[in-house]
Amino acid sequence: MKILPRRTSGVREVECDALVVGSGAGGSVAALELARAGRSVTVLEEGPRVSTRDLETASPAESMRRLYRNGGATAVFGTPTIAYGEARAVGGTTVVNGGLLWEPSPTVLDRWAAWSGYGSYRDPVVGARFAEVQQRLGMIVQEHGDGNEDSRLLARAADSLGWRWQHPQRVVRGCRHRNQCATGCPSGAKQSMALTYLPEAEELGARISPGARVERITHHRGVVRGVEATGPDGGLVRYRPRTLFVAAGPIGTPVLLRRSGIHRRTAGRRLALHLNLRTIARFPRAVDAVRGTMFTAQVQEHSALGMLVMPSNLTPGGLGAALAGRDSRLVDELLAVRAHVGMFTTQVRMQGAAGIAGVVGGAPLLRHGMTRADHHTLRLAFRRTARLLFAAGAVELLPPTSSAGPLRTEADVEAYCARVRPGDWELVSVHGMASCPMALPERSGVCDELGRPHGFTNLYLCDASVLPGAPGISPQGTIMSFAHEIVGRHLETA
Repeated sequence: MKILPRRTSGVREVECDALVVGSGAGGSVAALELARAGRSVTVLEEGPRVSTRDLETASPAESMRRLYRNGGATAVFGTPTIAYGEARAVGGTTVVNGGLLWEPSPTVLDRWAAWSGYGSYRDPVVGARFAEVQQRLGMIVQEHGDGNEDSRLLARAADSLGWRWQHPQRVVRGCRHRNQCATGCPSGAKQSMALTYLPEAEELGARISPGARVERITHHRGVVRGVEATGPDGGLVRYRPRTLFVAAGPIGTPVLLRRSGIHRRTAGRRLALHLNLRTIARFPRAVDAVRGTMFTAQVQEHSALGMLVMPSNLTPGGLGAALAGRDSRLVDELLAVRAHVGMFTTQVRMQGAAGIAGVVGGAPLLRHGMTRADHHTLRLAFRRTARLLFAAGAVELLPPTSSAGPLRTEADVEAYCARVRPGDWELVSVHGMASCPMALPERSGVCDELGRPHGFTNLYLCDASVLPGAPGISPQGTIMSFAHEIVGRHLETA
C-alpha cells in the first residue's frame, strides 16, 4: 500500500500498510521481514541516526550523551538504586552493545514454555530462528587476538581452577580492537542493525524516520486505528497503519501501551533485569587492559546460578566513573598504575522484580524489589569473582562498594561479604526484559504466542518486552529469534 500523506486541521495524516515503532533488535527484524514480504513499511525511531563516520569523529563522552537515553543513567529506584542504560538511536542498543550473540538454552526455553502456557517457543523453533540470525549477521568466535591480556589472565585462572569458560560469539567483521563498543563502533566492524537489517530493509522500500516520538496508539474494540507521533520539527503526525509492530524496548513498549489505555494493569508491572557487579583488580605486572576489544573470555562455570564473569571495556572514562566516590588518594594511586589495572563485570540474573511504578512528566518511574535471595546471590557472585581474580594473579581488588577499601586476601573478601548491606552495592544494568511477557492472561501475560496483546488483532510486540523472563545471557540473539518467529507467524496468517 502506498503512503498517502494528507493534512487535516494542521495534523499530517499518513496511511501506510505496516508501521514499526522502534528500530533496535526487534524492530529491525520486523522492518526487514515485512519489506521482504512486499509490505510498505515505515519505521519510527525516537533517537538520531548516526553514521560510522559520526562515531569515528565523536568522543566517547559525546556519543554517550547522544546515543543513550538520559546519558546512560536511568535510575531504577530501590535498595540500592540501580543505574540502567539503554540506547536511543536508529539501530537501538545494537549500536552500543558488544555485538554478542548467544543462543538461549533449551532449559531456559522449556522453563519459559512451562510458565507461560505457550509451548511452541522451544528449542527446535527458536534454535532454527537463531541459526538464521547467526548466518545473516556473520557470527564469529572472537579469540584473543591482539591485546586482551585481561581475558587471557581470566581464561588461565579458570583453567587452573577447573572452571568452564568460552570465547564470546560476536557479530563483527574485521574488528580493529578500538575498544569503543559501548559508545558505538568507530570502524563499522560491529554488525549492528544500523549497518545490516535496516539498510537492507531500505533497499526493499522501507522508510526510516528518526527523531519521531510516538505519543499514543488509538484503538477501538481490539483494532488499532491510528498512531500519533511528534516529528523532528515538533509537528503532529497521525499514522493510520493496517498493522502495527511495537518494538520500543522493555521500558518504552509498556509505557506506550499504558499511555494508550492498553493493558494498563499488567504492561510494565514486572521488569526482569540482569545486574552487573563491577570489580577493579590491580595486577603486579602490566596488563594494558585498554588494548583489545570488549572481552575474549567469559567464565560460565556458574551460569546455572545465573552468574557470568568477564572483563569490561577499560577506558580512562570508564575507570574514572568506576572510581567515583572513592578516596582521592586511592584514585590517584590507581590512575598512576593504570596499565596494571583491569575492570571485570559479573553478570547476575536478578530474582526479584523491577517494574514501572508510574509515569512522571512523561518519564517512567522505575522501582525494583531486590530480595534477600538476590543479596545472597550477589555476595556469592562476588566471592566467586574474587577467587577467580586472585587465581589470575590480582594483588588487590576494589569491590562494587565505594565505601569499601581494597581487598588483598580471601579473608578480606569474606570480611567484606559479611558486612556488606543491600544498600551498599553499586549496580548497573543494561539488560531489561519481560515487561510485556508472552503468556496466558491468567499468568499475568500481556501478549499471546503471536505477539499480539491479548484482545488485539492488528497490534504486535516484538522486542525484549515479550520474553517470558531473563535468559541469563546477552539477550540480542534471543530477542531477534523471537522477533523473527513473531513476524513469520504474522506473515503466514495474514
